[in-house]
Amino acid sequence: MVISTLDFEEARPQLLSVAYRIVGSAQDAEDAVQTAWLRAHTAQDRDVDNPTAWLTAVVSRVCLDQLRDRRRRRRLVETLAYPDEAAMAADEDMRRREDVSRALLVLLDALTPAQRVAYVLHDLFTVPFTDIAAILGTTPAAVKKHASRARARIAPAAAPHRSPEEARHREVVEEFLRAARGGDMARMVALLAPDCVRQADPVLLPAGTAATVRGAAAVAEETRLFVARIAVSTPLRVAGRIVDVIAPGGHPLAVIDMQTDGDAITAITIRPVRRADEVARV
Repeated sequence: MVISTLDFEEARPQLLSVAYRIVGSAQDAEDAVQTAWLRAHTAQDRDVDNPTAWLTAVVSRVCLDQLRDRRRRRRLVETLAYPDEAAMAADEDMRRREDVSRALLVLLDALTPAQRVAYVLHDLFTVPFTDIAAILGTTPAAVKKHASRARARIAPAAAPHRSPEEARHREVVEEFLRAARGGDMARMVALLAPDCVRQADPVLLPAGTAATVRGAAAVAEETRLFVARIAVSTPLRVAGRIVDVIAPGGHPLAVIDMQTDGDAITAITIRPVRRADEVARV
């Protein structure tokens, strides 16, 4: 059978879901699905037993090429301080529609292209290893290794034990973030040490914003300016510490690392996410 427009439209929701999870970008996912449809037109002289499976394989290959190209360019999230707001909004909207956790997208971003394709196709969409091997141009055994390594990064067998101090630290941090999201100035100030210091990498700040802010009231007031970024953060373990990663649309942008002393936040450091960062679930 040849692939008809009806075949494509029936498969399109799944194709978009697969593509989005592999590339993590609404626009790139749409482009991959459209490319698959264009390639289907050039393949009308061949028999296709399962149009959805065939289209899924094509979409996955296109996405793999996108990931490899992205990796070659080695761009850390092209504009750290000023990301493409429209693209980020589209990605955030798709993340909500597809019901994909922010943390999962950040963790997927840390995988190699082969690991990401293997994990998404096998663990999320139950595509057989033999089919994935054809997409990756390797053996089923190699695909199993890619999927296993991805699984270990995304869902480790056991989370590190939290000490009572670390548990209390997170309670304070999460309470502060809730107050920030709700614009509760009084509660933010109450949770900050009087001499609290906020330091941020200038590349993450709008022009004219101070890299260092001192004092509970000043830090709380300044925090209110960045509620939109705090709203798209998620807790993750980075380099062994539980921090909050700002990830609009699932794209890791910056790390918020807070220091506490008892029930008070003494310091807040905000830095760009580095590609070398080891990221894991909390």
